[in-house]
Amino acid sequence: MAKKVVIYTFETCPFCKRAKRLLNNKGIDFKEIEISDDDAKLDELEQQTGCSTVPQIFVNDKFIGGCDDIIQLYKDGKFDEVFK
Repeated sequence: MAKKVVIYTFETCPFCKRAKRLLNNKGIDFKEIEISDDDAKLDELEQQTGCSTVPQIFVNDKFIGGCDDIIQLYKDGKFDEVFK
């Protein structure tokens, strides 16, 4: 069964675009929730994850991290294990 991947983004964020590109290139289906104008949602995410930046990426409702985190998973050969 496919894992549920959700990514919270800002419209103009280059790190968000890079993370989405990696997910797309690896064939990962994901739901994008764009929160550029939603300070309350970003505050809520920060309370939940301890992270105040985007992207914020979740797999099956578990916080995985941001762009640098998933790139590191890819470099370490652990990307498929987490996302597939």
